Amino acid sequence: MAKPANKKRYKVSIAAYIALLPMAATVLLAYLGTMLWTARVSVSSSRTFPASDFVGAAQYIRLFNNERWLLSLQNVAVYGVLFIVACLLIGFLLAVFIDQKVMAEGALRTIFLYPYAMSFVATGLIWQWILNPELGIQEVLHKLGFAEARFDWIVDQDMAIYTIVIATVWQAAGLVMALMLSGLRGVDEEIWKAARIDGIPRWRVYASIVLPMLGASLSTAFVLLFVMVVKVFDAVVAMTQGGPGTASEVPAKFIMDYLFGRANIGLASAASIVLLSTVLAIVAPLYFVRSRRAAKGK
Repeated sequence: MAKPANKKRYKVSIAAYIALLPMAATVLLAYLGTMLWTARVSVSSSRTFPASDFVGAAQYIRLFNNERWLLSLQNVAVYGVLFIVACLLIGFLLAVFIDQKVMAEGALRTIFLYPYAMSFVATGLIWQWILNPELGIQEVLHKLGFAEARFDWIVDQDMAIYTIVIATVWQAAGLVMALMLSGLRGVDEEIWKAARIDGIPRWRVYASIVLPMLGASLSTAFVLLFVMVVKVFDAVVAMTQGGPGTASEVPAKFIMDYLFGRANIGLASAASIVLLSTVLAIVAPLYFVRSRRAAKGK
């Protein structure tokens, strides 16, 4: 009787592997294959069409001698720090607020999370209208009698990148809120009872006890936000087109412009590999640490 049962399990196992073949092929060909092809193109002299020659690091040297690329790196660094810090802070505070068992909790969760369901293009267009000096906040302030009020950041070269931060934080903070709230709901109620008995302020409990317990949620939120930073493109195009001038240029827009607008796939591929390396340099150590902790049962 054991043999037929084993044979049946073996058939089920084979069927499961066969069902996974399309996904495995997609990963190998569509992801790994394209990454390897991009790396190969980045060390060639490719322009409009791929070339089969080898020029070593020439494209990377040209890339880091390109002032527009260096500006895009500077912009994405400023954007990334502000975006990640603001999303984590606002998301955590929203999660703490909802965790107090407030009225209409379900509605509030939906309201805070709803912007994340929107595309970055839609978000960019909405905030472009809101920040437009002739239509948005500045014009409203003028009509209210504040004739000297100015809020024209979106057309100011020194401030344009900060408008991207405002728009994308509004969209992504709800995701962090959801992740943090799931972690807060896992905190043992006995901790709060003990803190009340000992007279420990709530902020101290959050800072010293709760936040360290939310390590998994924080690391997940950080990785997701970091990937958003590297990929930021839609909101920039919808809001500023990388302007005024190149004031809000970001690496993803640089790549798309050189890939399609300037027909220089060699330089665009080199920029893509630099971004990929940046993501791997951040994500791989976090994944390694989490894997080690999981293996130790922590």
